[in-house]
Amino acid sequence: MTGRSSQPGPGRATPDRCPVGDLDLHLLFEGSHRRLHEVLGAQPTETGCWFSVLAPNAVSVRVLSELDEWYPDHRLERRSGSGVWSAHVSGARPGHAYHFRIETADGAQLDKADPVAAASTEPPSTASRIADLDHHWEDHEWLADRGRRIALDAPVSIYEVHLGSWGRVVPGGDRRFPTYDELADPLADHALAHGFSHVELLPVMEHPFYGSWGYQTTGYFCPTARYGTPRQFMVMVDRLHQRGVGVICDWVPSHFPFDAHGLANFDGTALYEHADPRQGFHPDWSSAIFNLGRNEVRSFLRSSAMCWLERFHVDGLRVDAVASMLYLDYSRADGEWIPNRYGGRENLEAIAFLRDLNETVYGEHPDVATFAEESTAWPMVSRPTSIGGLGFGYKWDMGWMHDTLQYLQRDPVHRSHHHGDITFRSVYANSENFTLPLSHDEVVYGKGSILTKMPGDAWQRFASIRLLYGMQWTQPGKKLLFMGDELATEHEWDHEGLLDWSLHDAPGHGEVRRFVARLNRLYADEPALHLLDANPDGFRWIESGDAEHSVFVYARLAPSHRPVVVIANATPVVHHHYRIGVPVGGPWRVLLSSDDAEFGGSGVSPLDGEVAGTMPIDSHGCFQSLLVTVPPLAVVLLVPAGHEPPSSPR
Repeated sequence: MTGRSSQPGPGRATPDRCPVGDLDLHLLFEGSHRRLHEVLGAQPTETGCWFSVLAPNAVSVRVLSELDEWYPDHRLERRSGSGVWSAHVSGARPGHAYHFRIETADGAQLDKADPVAAASTEPPSTASRIADLDHHWEDHEWLADRGRRIALDAPVSIYEVHLGSWGRVVPGGDRRFPTYDELADPLADHALAHGFSHVELLPVMEHPFYGSWGYQTTGYFCPTARYGTPRQFMVMVDRLHQRGVGVICDWVPSHFPFDAHGLANFDGTALYEHADPRQGFHPDWSSAIFNLGRNEVRSFLRSSAMCWLERFHVDGLRVDAVASMLYLDYSRADGEWIPNRYGGRENLEAIAFLRDLNETVYGEHPDVATFAEESTAWPMVSRPTSIGGLGFGYKWDMGWMHDTLQYLQRDPVHRSHHHGDITFRSVYANSENFTLPLSHDEVVYGKGSILTKMPGDAWQRFASIRLLYGMQWTQPGKKLLFMGDELATEHEWDHEGLLDWSLHDAPGHGEVRRFVARLNRLYADEPALHLLDANPDGFRWIESGDAEHSVFVYARLAPSHRPVVVIANATPVVHHHYRIGVPVGGPWRVLLSSDDAEFGGSGVSPLDGEVAGTMPIDSHGCFQSLLVTVPPLAVVLLVPAGHEPPSSPR
């Protein structure tokens, strides 16, 4: 796909030849079509446009467009006795808005947006739009190398962004949303300045309710028109790639809203959703659940995933709410769900779909990644399907997030009684390829910001947030941080507002931001901090049992590279003459201390001098040890002096 246009290939759709061929119909109803966006929806020709839509239970289907002021309407014909309807409309061209009018078996007329539309009109309008997808891609170098940048041994650090509240443009004093292309360079500037390898976008797929943050999707193939056109979205992705920043998109195959113009009751029947509310209604979000046992639905969702990877060049998909897909009784009481054919609670159809999805994605694009937001102990989420796994590249470690925040929200005097909140991760840390997330979900709905979760006075809160990030960046797993957390914002996230950029260099906040940037640079530059993120040999506890002092000591390791020893002190008490075992003898130095004055710390020096030599005294199972001073509410990174590693290219 390097450099190619996203328009249909020459000769694919002509005024006399419908783009939906017999093979497309076969694959669609077999459940194996991967690119419905190239044949269904609006496919422009030299003289007009083909409109095609799946509506097997419709009595008739028409397309209405602004080409002729929404009247007269154009009748579509059923293709070969199938459930697909098509017609060529002369004069229709990119930019024209349209929708389908579906006559149902009971005589109702439903006006529906195109499920496979490449573009839409800006909400609150609900029409689709014929898209101009002609973009000349210039991200060849990125695509040739991107697999290395998202691999299990890469320093993957993700900056999660909600585009509408990350930045706003104020022309003439009126606030408006930025366009995708307007955001490209500022977003790249910020990500690169702070060492993030990728940005992850909260769902940019079209959604009618802005307050859903994109998680109530209606347009599974088109970027929301709030921020511009599909071409402008392509420009943003292209520009980010040219500047060395990857793009991951949130994607929601678990549920969709009941809005009248959307997928629900599409042809007068439950075409995309389950008809039985015990299967088809999601109680958490009052939304419809995809019927993944239906072949056409699997073709639709698989094609959506491939569309974002191919048409828009994104580098990964974060799959939302996977747990809600896997369990038939998710958020349901007894009697509110239907067991599977074996009497169990596992959703066998969802399991099969997720495996097939990942096999398709990695089979065709081994240089991208899929991330599962899966909040339970479902086994082998990020293991190959060949051995019974779901096939995801990574799984979000929700347990790490919950336990660590719960621990640090306690007053330091009580943390000694909850030491296991931090050490428990060792029980399961090697069971999956983990990403450690501090996402948008942790700073909404009255939870407060990360900063305000921390107890104590202002100094202790800022020190604790640096402690949190230091622990996140030095434990095994890829990193994810939501926008604003790097600024240590005072208030929880408000999607209707704007990120408080006044904190960028404010006292305390600017120091946290600079600390995050330093962590990201060290994460990339120190092989021991990332090479074995998904390998049990990359982590070793040195001291995991010092609950009395709330101190944790561990080593990050990688063959042929110097180790990094990490000391974390979760109390505001300085610990003098603290002995730790180290894996190699000789001189050691401080690589980073979150207590340094440059980060707003108290400036306690962990070593007597710039370098300290080890002693031949056994400690923690090591033959060599160091005496250190452990700063308050801080993370310290120590490395053997000398043999500095070269900086890792991004």
